[in-house]
Amino acid sequence: MTLPAPEDEFNSLLPENRYSRRGFIATALAGGFTLAAGPVMAQTAIHTDAAGLRQGEVGVKAADGEVPAYRAMPATGRDFPVVLVVEEIFGVHEYIKDICRRLAKLGYLAIAPELYARYGDASKLTGVKEALALANQASDELVMSDLDACVAWAQTEGGDTARLAITGFCRGGHTVWMYCAHQPKLRAGVAWYGPLAGPVNARTPKHPLDVAGELKAGVLGLYGGKDQGISVEQIERMRAAIAKAGGRSQIHIYPDAPHAFHADYRPSYRKEAAEDGWKRMLEWFRQHGV
Repeated sequence: MTLPAPEDEFNSLLPENRYSRRGFIATALAGGFTLAAGPVMAQTAIHTDAAGLRQGEVGVKAADGEVPAYRAMPATGRDFPVVLVVEEIFGVHEYIKDICRRLAKLGYLAIAPELYARYGDASKLTGVKEALALANQASDELVMSDLDACVAWAQTEGGDTARLAITGFCRGGHTVWMYCAHQPKLRAGVAWYGPLAGPVNARTPKHPLDVAGELKAGVLGLYGGKDQGISVEQIERMRAAIAKAGGRSQIHIYPDAPHAFHADYRPSYRKEAAEDGWKRMLEWFRQHGV
C-alpha cells in the first residue's frame, strides 16, 4: 500500500536526501510469532481480537522508501491519542501486533514499524544471535527518522499527535529513551527493560545513560531485578543520572523479574510484574496527557 507524502509540519523532520536508496529486504510483516524468539508458550500468550478495530499492515513513507508497519485503532472516530510501539529484536510479529490491538481497544491509535526491514526478514530467522545481528544493523539515526515518519503518517490517519507517546520492549526500550531525547512532540515514554549502556559505534553513538539530561518527555523505565543483561547497578546509574538532570522520568524495578518479563509468549513471562507494569504504563500516559 503506497501512501501519499503527508503535507504537515512533520515533513521537516524527514531527511529525504540523507540516505541512499538501498531498498527494503523485508516488504511485509511476519505472520504469527517469530521463530527466533524460541518456543511459544501457548498457555500464557495473550490474544486480543480485532472486533471493533481497524487494524492490519500499512506502508509508511520513510526517508528512503516505504517501511512496513502494523497499526490498530478504533474502527470509528478520529483524533485518537497516538502510541508508537517499538519491537524487540524479533521484529513486528504477533506479540507486538497484539500490544497494538490492546492499546487500540483502549482508544489509542497504535503503530509499530518494522525497523529492521532494510537489513533482512526477521520472520525467517531461527536464533537469538541471528536476530541480534539483524537488529544491530539499524542505526539510531535512521530509527529516529522512521519513527518521525510514523508520527507524520498517524497525523494523516486520524491520530492526534498532540497526544503522542511511545513504548518499547528490549531493544525497543533502548529506542524509547533515545526517541524521548530526540522528539520534542512526545508527551510520555515507557521503556520495558531497554539496555541503558554499552559499546558505541557509528550506528549507536550514544546510549540512554548519555542522554539522561536531554529527555524531552518523561520516561517510565520498567526493569527486572534478575535481568542477566541489564544489571541493577546500571539501572541505578540511570536513576541517578535522571535525578541529577532534574528530569521527570522514573524507574521501577521488579526484584524477582528477569529480562522480557512482559513477553507473554516466552518462558521469561512473569504475569504479576507484566500486569502491574501495564497498569503503570497506562497511568503514566494518563498523567502526561496521552
